[in-house]
Amino acid sequence: MSGDMDDKPQPLIEHLIELRSRLIWALGSFFVAFIVCFYFAKPLFNILVVPYKWAVSWAGLDLSKAELIYTAPQEFFFTQVKVAAFGAMVIAFPVIASQIYKFVAPGLYKNERAAFLPFLVASPLLFLLGASLVYFFFTPMVMWFFLAMQQSPAEGEVAISLLPKVSEYLSLIMTLVFSFGLVFQLPVITTLLARVGILDSQWLADKRKYFIVVAFVVAAVLTPPDPLSQIGLALPTILLYEVAIYAARLVEKSRAKSADEAALAEASAADET
Repeated sequence: MSGDMDDKPQPLIEHLIELRSRLIWALGSFFVAFIVCFYFAKPLFNILVVPYKWAVSWAGLDLSKAELIYTAPQEFFFTQVKVAAFGAMVIAFPVIASQIYKFVAPGLYKNERAAFLPFLVASPLLFLLGASLVYFFFTPMVMWFFLAMQQSPAEGEVAISLLPKVSEYLSLIMTLVFSFGLVFQLPVITTLLARVGILDSQWLADKRKYFIVVAFVVAAVLTPPDPLSQIGLALPTILLYEVAIYAARLVEKSRAKSADEAALAEASAADET
């Protein structure tokens, strides 16, 4: 052992006590955030409804007709519970991630911790970037697509109007947020795998054509059955794959540079002796 690892031999019971402490902090932060978010559940849901109002405006409809319904007495209550859980997960994620890191960090070498920390910061930022893309663009676009399918009353025809349910609208936006948020983790995952030598940029480049097919299949599974949201998820996924290839190449260049510097240092030491 090089001595740069903070972990010291401990009985199993001490590891379990440490794990219990980290779980208490993680679950406690989620519970506190859940209580706060449940208190503000209606305002939070109104914020999530803003993209729907944008879609109504894009469709040229009267904003007074932008309404959501619920068809069961308990539906809106459970929708608020889901909103609170969704908000609590977002708010408590930094605490949960830090507790996970604090539990595993003592078992890592200093260079491994230094390599892991940037990804701990990049991961939530990329998730927020994907969620922002959903909120400001894709949700209004998807809802506009569905609103455009309405039928106005005409001779011999009946009016067909979209009346979204609060639970289904929340499920839609949550599905899109988590789908885009997870997809935006692709550069982080591939860069980590490249750092440990499991993947390399050439392998990723060779598998590009297969990944494009997989991207569209995954988009079809994760998004609603409309072409706009499926293409909207598949295209950023393919773009992020290219970013992942570039990031893997940077990791390989950095590793090669470090190896060259180490070789030069060894050669200099040998010449001095």
